[in-house]
Amino acid sequence: MTPPSSPPLSIIIIGAGFAGLTAAIECHRKGLTNLVLFEKSPSLSPLGDIISFGQNSSRIFTNWGNLPDLLSPIIHKADQVHFHDSSGRFVTTQSFKEEHLAWGERINGHRGEIHSLVYSHALSLGIPIRLGVTVTKYFETPSHAGVVTSSGEAHTADLVIAAEGVRSKARTLILGEEDHPLPSGYAVFRSWFPTPLSFFSSPLTSHLVSRGDTHNAWIGTDVHFLAASIKNGKEISWVCTHVDTSDISESWQFPGSKPAALSLLQNWDPVVKELVKATPEERLFDYKLVFRDPLPTFVSPEGRTILVGDAAHPFLPTSIQGASQAMEDGVVLAVCLDRIKGDGTKVKEAVRVWEGLRYERVHRVQKTGVTTREQWHKADWDVIWKEPEVLHLKREGWILDFDSERDAEERYERVREGLVKEGRL
Repeated sequence: MTPPSSPPLSIIIIGAGFAGLTAAIECHRKGLTNLVLFEKSPSLSPLGDIISFGQNSSRIFTNWGNLPDLLSPIIHKADQVHFHDSSGRFVTTQSFKEEHLAWGERINGHRGEIHSLVYSHALSLGIPIRLGVTVTKYFETPSHAGVVTSSGEAHTADLVIAAEGVRSKARTLILGEEDHPLPSGYAVFRSWFPTPLSFFSSPLTSHLVSRGDTHNAWIGTDVHFLAASIKNGKEISWVCTHVDTSDISESWQFPGSKPAALSLLQNWDPVVKELVKATPEERLFDYKLVFRDPLPTFVSPEGRTILVGDAAHPFLPTSIQGASQAMEDGVVLAVCLDRIKGDGTKVKEAVRVWEGLRYERVHRVQKTGVTTREQWHKADWDVIWKEPEVLHLKREGWILDFDSERDAEERYERVREGLVKEGRL
C-alpha cells in the first residue's frame, strides 16, 4: 500500500509590506501555496515617498511576470547624482551608468505606487491576503506555531513569518523578553508632491524639473538634503536627514513642520529652501530614525517562527538597502522551504539554514548605513575640495551584483552541514 502523503506545509505571514509580500510571492513560485497573509491595515493606500531597490532586489521583480513593464513608467530615470555643499556650490557628479551596464537597473520610485503593483501581483496569483487583522500574540509548540488576533481568534501553521516591522510582537517570542526601539539621534524630514508649475520657469528651480528626471544632493555638517524629480519632472521628492532628540515612545512618524525645516536650513542654498517652501503642509513628515541592537537570532526556540525585514534588521535610509534586504529574506526563505519539499517536520532545518545564509550578509550591509551618513555628516571639506569623489556613494559589487536565489541554492547544503557539525541541527 502507498503510505498517505503528509499535508502540504502551512505558512502564516504577518505583514503585507515588501518583506511579507515577497515571502508570499516567492513561496508561491516554489509551489508552496498553503499560506495566508494577515495585514493589520484595513486598506492599503498608496502612501509614502521615495524608496530605492538596488540591483540585488530589482532582479527579483523580473521573475514576477510583467511587473517590470508596469514599473517602468513610474520609476526615477536619472542615472547620476549632482553633489553640492550646503551653500549650493557644485562639488561633483557621480554617474551610475557603468554599474547599470554591469549589474542591471536600480528601481527608485514612490513607495506607495510600487507597493500597490506588488500587492496587486500577489492578489493576481490567488494569494489569500486578509486585511484589518491585528496580531496581539505569537505562540509555538514543537509541532506548530500560531498567532492570536484582536478578535480572539487563534490561527496555527507549520511556520509563522513575522514581517510586520520594527515593533513586531514576535521579537518577544524570539528574544524571550520584550525589547524597545531606541532613538538613533537622527530624524528625516521627507516629502513627495506634484511639481508646482512655477518650478518650470523659476531660475532657481527650472534645472531640477525641465530636463527630465534629476537627482541632487546637498551636504552640510550633520545634515544632508536629497532631492529628486520624477516622471519627467512632474513630481518632486526630497528628504533631509538631521540631528534629532525627540521621544519615540508612542510613534516615530509625525507631521513635519515647515518652519522647523526652514530654520534648520536657514543658511543653505536658496534652491533647497524653495523646495521646502513649496511643500504642501499635509505632505511633510518628520520620521524618527530608530535602531535596535543586532539580534542574536532571527529564529524562535522551536524553529517555528521567524523574523524577516525590518522586524529582524531595521536599516538606516543611508544604507539604501532596507527594502532590498527585506526582499532577499523572502527569496532565500522560499528556496530553503522548497529544499525540505514541504515537509512540516523539517521546518527547523529550513529556517536555521535560512538564518545561516542571511545573518552575516544582512548585518554587514546594515553597517553601511552608518558609514555613509558619517561620510557626509562628518565630511572634511579641505579634503573634499581636493578629492570630490569622497562624497560619492559606495556602490559595492558584493551588495549589488548579487543573486540571492542562486546563492541560496548553491550554499544550502554547505550551510546545513555546518549546522549539523555544530550540533544546531
